Amino acid sequence: MIPLSKLAKLAPRHRMRKAALVLEEVERLALAGEGGGNRPDEGELRRWASGLAGLLSEDAATPEPVKAAAGALDKVAGSPGEDLGAPGPSGLVRAVDALRHALLGATGQAPADWDLIDPRTGRPDRGARRVLPGVKVYLDDLRSPFNVGSIFRTSDAFGVEELLLSPACADPLHPRARRSAMGAVELLPWRRSRLEELSGSAPTFALELGGDDLDEFPFPPAGIVVLGSEELGISRETRELCSYGTVSIPMAGAKGSLNVAVAFGILMYAWTRVIKG
Repeated sequence: MIPLSKLAKLAPRHRMRKAALVLEEVERLALAGEGGGNRPDEGELRRWASGLAGLLSEDAATPEPVKAAAGALDKVAGSPGEDLGAPGPSGLVRAVDALRHALLGATGQAPADWDLIDPRTGRPDRGARRVLPGVKVYLDDLRSPFNVGSIFRTSDAFGVEELLLSPACADPLHPRARRSAMGAVELLPWRRSRLEELSGSAPTFALELGGDDLDEFPFPPAGIVVLGSEELGISRETRELCSYGTVSIPMAGAKGSLNVAVAFGILMYAWTRVIKG
C-alpha cells in the first residue's frame, strides 16, 4: 500500500485516481483465497484505510460523494472484529469497494462489468468442473471480444464441455475477452473449426430469431448450439447445417432482440433444465 504521505503530496484529482488504483489492489488482496500469503494484515489495513479516509475527507477539493464514502470507510475501519478470511466480503472490504467506486465516478471512470473484481480471485481448479458430456457451443463469427469472454464465463457456469470458434470469431485470448471471461478462458477447452467439419457429429441447432419457441423446443440431451454474429446473425449456409432446428427466445419488447451473450445465458438455463430432468 502506498504511504499516505505520498498521496498527500499529489494534486487532488491525481490523488483520487491513485487512491482508486491502490484500493483496487487492496480489495483484490483482501478477497484472495483463505490462507493467501499476500493478504494484508487486518490491523495495518484498518489503520491505512482510516488514514486515507481522513486525507480525503479533510481536502476541500474532494467531492461530497467521495467524502461520504470515505466517512463510511473510516467508521468501519475503526470497528475491528470482522475476520477478513471469513466467508463473504467483510464490512471493511465492502466499504473499501464503495469508496473505490466513488473515486472512479468522481474522476470520470465509469466501470463496465468486465472491470469489476470477482470475489473468487484465487486460481480455479479445472478438475473441479462438472461437465455436461457432449454439450458444446459454436461461435459463428462473433466480433466482440467482450461477448466472447462473457460466453466463456457462462459456459463454465453451466458445464459446457467445449467451445468451438469459427475461423473469423474474435480471439478469446484478446485482453478484453480475458477481462469479461474472468478466468474462464483458461478453464474451458476450445478450438477453432468450420461448422461443416462438425455438423453430423452431433445434433446441431441455432439460437436465432424466427425459430421454435424456447419453451417448446425439443432440446437434445447433447449437441452443438450455434450462436451467430452480433450484426448479421447466422448465415443461410450455417442455418442449413443446423439440421436439428432453430430455437428462439420469445420477447415482448419493441426492440425484439437481446445481446448474444445474454441470450446465450437464457438458452443454457433452459437447455440444462431439460438435460437434468
